[in-house]
Amino acid sequence: MAEAARVLEFPDDYIQGSAAPAGVGYDEPRVRHVDDPMLEERHRLRERAKAEAAMENAPSISLFAVFGSIFAGVLMIFVVLAQISYNEIASEAVRLNTQLQALTEQQKRLEITFESVIDMKEVEMYARDVLGMSRPDSDQIAVIHHAPLDRIEIIGNDVEDNALREFGSFVTSLLEYFKR
Repeated sequence: MAEAARVLEFPDDYIQGSAAPAGVGYDEPRVRHVDDPMLEERHRLRERAKAEAAMENAPSISLFAVFGSIFAGVLMIFVVLAQISYNEIASEAVRLNTQLQALTEQQKRLEITFESVIDMKEVEMYARDVLGMSRPDSDQIAVIHHAPLDRIEIIGNDVEDNALREFGSFVTSLLEYFKR
């Protein structure tokens, strides 16, 4: 069965020799009916060819770009999690510093209280009266001058001893070289 096709015809007027149509005369296009049995099939093939061409020309996404985007996203998530963890640790540090300052002040107050409780005159009186102690005389005090002996003792396994000996021989050879 023959079908009628609608064909639009426009005038061949162009603006000053350009490819743009002048726009005159195609307010109402002229319609012409064509009897062609294969017109619908050709139209379907033409639309399929346009769709295939559009698919071929469509930009493709590379696998490297996909993995790179996923990796960047994972890194951003790790950065956010690290920032959250850092903020928690920083707030904990501030809290602990405040607690440390409070404890330091409490320690100072307790030391003052402790020093005010112990009276050295009372301790001296207790030592003298109850325990029978007395202050030493000047002839009872003797200063002993003692020069400490330098001593080194190396305890280790054979590997360390060998390394120490090799280092000592290296230092000795350097000293001999510079003595010349």
